[in-house]
Amino acid sequence: MSGKVRKGDTRRKRGNRTGFTTGACSAAAARAATCGLLDGEVPASVVCRLPNGREVIFAVIDGRVDGEGSDRVAHAVVVKDAGDDPDATHGAHLTADVRRLPQRAGEISLCGGPGVGVVTREGLGLAVGGPAINPVPQRNIRDNVRAVAAEILAVDGIEVRISVPGGEQMAKKTLNARLGILDGISILGTTGIVRPYSTAAFRASVVQAIDVAAAQGQSSVVLTTGGRSEKFAMRQLPALDEACFVQMGDFVKAAFTTAIRRHMREVHVGAMVGKLTKMSQGLAVTHAWRAEVDREILADAARAVAAPADLIAAIRAAETARFAAEKLAILGLTVPFHRELASRAIRSLKRQYPGDYRLSILVCDFDGRFICRVDEHEAL
Repeated sequence: MSGKVRKGDTRRKRGNRTGFTTGACSAAAARAATCGLLDGEVPASVVCRLPNGREVIFAVIDGRVDGEGSDRVAHAVVVKDAGDDPDATHGAHLTADVRRLPQRAGEISLCGGPGVGVVTREGLGLAVGGPAINPVPQRNIRDNVRAVAAEILAVDGIEVRISVPGGEQMAKKTLNARLGILDGISILGTTGIVRPYSTAAFRASVVQAIDVAAAQGQSSVVLTTGGRSEKFAMRQLPALDEACFVQMGDFVKAAFTTAIRRHMREVHVGAMVGKLTKMSQGLAVTHAWRAEVDREILADAARAVAAPADLIAAIRAAETARFAAEKLAILGLTVPFHRELASRAIRSLKRQYPGDYRLSILVCDFDGRFICRVDEHEAL
């Protein structure tokens, strides 16, 4: 699961400086510790080959070698720099402890220590009971160890233990627990590079969350646009397991195509007026930089609930969907207006993402209070 800070958490000032993933930092620490196992001294810096093939020099701290002979253990730490990304694991101390495995030539065993999450549910592509170290970082760690350890591996194996002091606390700022990753963070990264405010990382977390729900045998998924709409949806659907609730954010297409691929029988959407309008527009991604709210849709919905002509004209000229919602509320038209928008959104979504599933939309106001629920049989 991504270490992205969830919506509403404090973020550092925006910028475009890239950083390095927990996987890349773990691989660098493992490589440095392996050098220490060979040479008796851990280097102050190490060259690490990232999954994307790029070679980067990482600073190494707290390097030491304890014990002698087959009992020797080398220890190295690389501090994660996430660049300008609002990552919950920025500043984490990715720690590697490396030792020999006598008479297990060629083997590189990878395990997790304190602060690395433990996988407790299926659907993540990782062994239940094992460490939350994703497949690409696993390969990258082993490749970097293998690059410097030929002398050892010719006769013995090597155990690499990755730990993250304070990882349990960092994990509380992620959605790991929701995915069944407990007691720590995940070791992630497909390229080794963290790009600021990466949409790819968020999109991947949406897909992963639905995959996990499906792997647990869930047949319903609740797609929400943020934390407030998710809490609202949880209150409306208390019988559903927590794993069913997925914050899709702006990623409508990714969420719906994954839910259909995973044969979800029921899809619920929790949203407010702005995102509801954008779903009615048929947008695959509803972020503000992709497209503005279509004020014609808002005006048409207002007309459909008999709003006065001057208000319809004002809605057409307004900058936000919220303007329409607030003005119609004064006239007592909140429920019919939002039901009209929800019906339009259902028709748009079912047209774009056809499948054998039942769709409903739950609508809340800006304080997370219930406005209405519309099921597809009412809208189609």
